[in-house]
Amino acid sequence: MYQVFGHSFSFNAKSYMPLSKTTLIEKYDYVFSENGLVAYKDGKFLSKQSIQGHLGEDILQDVINYCLSYIAKIKLPKKRGTFIEFRNGMLNVSPIGRNCSQEERLEFYELDKKEHIREKFVADLQREFAGKGLTFSIGGQISIDVFPDGWDKRYCLGIVAKDGYKTIYFFGDKTMPGGNDYEIFTDSRTEGHSVTSPEDTRRICEELFFK
Repeated sequence: MYQVFGHSFSFNAKSYMPLSKTTLIEKYDYVFSENGLVAYKDGKFLSKQSIQGHLGEDILQDVINYCLSYIAKIKLPKKRGTFIEFRNGMLNVSPIGRNCSQEERLEFYELDKKEHIREKFVADLQREFAGKGLTFSIGGQISIDVFPDGWDKRYCLGIVAKDGYKTIYFFGDKTMPGGNDYEIFTDSRTEGHSVTSPEDTRRICEELFFK
């Protein structure tokens, strides 16, 4: 018996299929969003945690205000809207803004690889909020995740551990130190696989489970 986590595809012992909003919760034993802070099991709601309840409004506003001030000082080829997205278990902070087009997203991603915009932003946040119990992690192509210490992607492992899975497989594309997949990728409870695309994920899964 095994469990698989990852970005692009989810698998169980009987079949595999692309993730679907309409069938996801019913098709899989577990469905996790926001690192497992919102969890479903066997098609039913299981549990939920909130960042505002955990941190309190004062620290939350300090982080939001600081991020907005920092972003205001960055000069980029493009800036769009929604620089901070408030989620249940984290803040998602984007220097370019989440309303950017796909073309603008890729332009920022290539620039970020050269100029390390998000890496410098994370280092600054770590200095500013040292000792506040916060983790700052580079995620995806355009953003930084901000969440309480311990609320990374390992959070879901504590939920599934009691079910006695022999092996838990994880697939992620940000598995390097500082990436938001790193902690669960290197956790002793998982067998981690670094991937670059949905096709890469599917190829490895087929090799592991269907050959």
